[in-house]
Amino acid sequence: MPASNTSDKYNRIIDALETLLLEKRLPSISVSEIAQAAGIGKGSIYYYFSSKEAILEALVERSYKKPIEIASSLVEQTDVSPFTRMATIFQACRKSSTAFSARQTEAAPQESAFLRQKYMRYLMEQLKPVLTTIIEQGIEQGFVQFERPAALAEIVLIVLTVKLDNTMAPSSPEEIEDTIRGLVSLVEKGTGNPAGSLNFLMNF
Repeated sequence: MPASNTSDKYNRIIDALETLLLEKRLPSISVSEIAQAAGIGKGSIYYYFSSKEAILEALVERSYKKPIEIASSLVEQTDVSPFTRMATIFQACRKSSTAFSARQTEAAPQESAFLRQKYMRYLMEQLKPVLTTIIEQGIEQGFVQFERPAALAEIVLIVLTVKLDNTMAPSSPEEIEDTIRGLVSLVEKGTGNPAGSLNFLMNF
């Protein structure tokens, strides 16, 4: 089977589930429906995916593929400030989150909340070790003074993912800006950086 056909069918299956999720909840969607929406035989589904849940995981991964790739590549760019690298990752996540939100405007509230939780958990799982490494590099280079890099990475991600999503704790643009500004101030104090030196992180 040509690689292009393989990729085409793989993505058609994911696209089919994404479309169906705008109309129905995941438990009520059958593999047969996904196959029909994708325009392929039901048996072909299992060539690419072991289950409906595996298709959902692939949808989540595809939606955040770009920021995860960017994050992974930035780990190697130790000549760039750790905070600049973090801001670049946040910007990429913001774009992906905005695109996801736009696709979910027609989804049922319960299903949309379920999907958002899946996306947020995936981001946390994928980005925490990357940010931890970048912070550790910053400590070695003298940019950061902090004893718990993994904890700092998690704190930053929790605040940012909640605010990027803006459904768990709905806030106005002004409230979001104030929260992020407070986070930046805490990061400056916690990492031994002068007040205002990390304000560029607000640009994400």
